[in-house]
Amino acid sequence: MKILQTAERVSEHEVSDHYVYARSQKAYQEAAKYISGDLLEIGSGEGYAIGALSKLVDKYVALDKFKTNSGRYDFPKVEFLQMNFENLSEIKSESYDFIICFQVLEHIENDHEFLKQVNRILRKAGKFIMTTPNKATSLTRNPWHIREYRVGEMKAILQKHFTTVNMQGVFGDALVKKYYEENKLAVAKYKKWDIFNLEQRLPRILLQIPYDLLNRINRKKM
Repeated sequence: MKILQTAERVSEHEVSDHYVYARSQKAYQEAAKYISGDLLEIGSGEGYAIGALSKLVDKYVALDKFKTNSGRYDFPKVEFLQMNFENLSEIKSESYDFIICFQVLEHIENDHEFLKQVNRILRKAGKFIMTTPNKATSLTRNPWHIREYRVGEMKAILQKHFTTVNMQGVFGDALVKKYYEENKLAVAKYKKWDIFNLEQRLPRILLQIPYDLLNRINRKKM
């Protein structure tokens, strides 16, 4: 893996990504307990869960804003779409029984409009399953994220668009907790050099490459 590859996209083949990759897989494993019928995934990325989930549904539409290497997949139920997440208006209302969206909302400029559109394209009894970082556990500002949410903030936003909201969390065992605490100490060592608090003051775009570089170096050391 190239050292400057964005830390926002993880690989199942990169050892230093394993912590984040395993956490991502947990979301798909939980979603697999519920999904059926027609499924839309918003932000499918490299599609490393498509093989398993497509067996559980009648139709799987994998939507991402970047072109996906869909040629490596040979699943008859799967359709790949390239579309900007900010505008889902091209998708017909009440099209899907389930929509999954993992680690995407924090990248959306107008989160309320996005959730409004998600609700529109869900069928009446449909369900929206999503994950997003918990700001309370973030170790530093992520310049790729437009915003992050605390639990109460996330619940309040979702309740504006959905009649029923069930908030849960992803937690690790003792080994995961140990990794998190060690990572916290490692990040603190980098942050102590930021005497002018540039992490919070600079525009996001100026921090993205330094963030990815330091994040990748830190993951490999961990």
